[in-house]
Amino acid sequence: MTPSSPSPDEVTLRREPQQARSRARLAGLLDAAEVLLVREGPEALTTTRIAHEAGVSVGSLYRWFPDKAAIVDALTRRYLAEFEATIDELAQAAPTADWDDPAGMLLDVFAHRGVSQPGYRALWLGRQFSEELQAADRANKAILADGVRRILVGSGTIADSPEAATACRAGVLAADALLHEAFRLDPEGDPELMAEGKELLRAYLRTAARRFPPRDNPPV
Repeated sequence: MTPSSPSPDEVTLRREPQQARSRARLAGLLDAAEVLLVREGPEALTTTRIAHEAGVSVGSLYRWFPDKAAIVDALTRRYLAEFEATIDELAQAAPTADWDDPAGMLLDVFAHRGVSQPGYRALWLGRQFSEELQAADRANKAILADGVRRILVGSGTIADSPEAATACRAGVLAADALLHEAFRLDPEGDPELMAEGKELLRAYLRTAARRFPPRDNPPV
């Protein structure tokens, strides 16, 4: 089963916005949270600071969000939804794509998010600050790992199985550790560590291809 961002009925809002003005106010609160996140880091995400940044009262914020965790959760969903859409596109293209370096391409896609989305990068690098950020980080890795599995299966590189899925997850977890350090050292991603992350994932996926060969291409 493909992991996905929680459905709308799982969102921890006190109520769903029905009118365009209400939706705009809700989006404004999340925009304010993102500004604080980029400017000062995850520790700045308090209900008081977010309300002040958005130019509303704390009481107005509480009409939508029961607590800070719900705000972090909603902001995270923004990033995960965008990332999941990108992974879906790659997985759908895999059966006919001619990628010379799928592992490198995947890490470049992931790294592009760190460069182009400062808010996402702040959450990712600050994942140790709270349980909510840790949960978001796990969801992000699950989406990436499942995307790797779907791409490799779709391209005929591996046969699908629970064991292959675990191998893809392990490869992503290892590469993520190097990428995390690469972006901690350099806002653009330390090039040497980025290169090592790609090499690590390439080697791991080559091993997975030998361990879980496609059914129409059994090992010799």
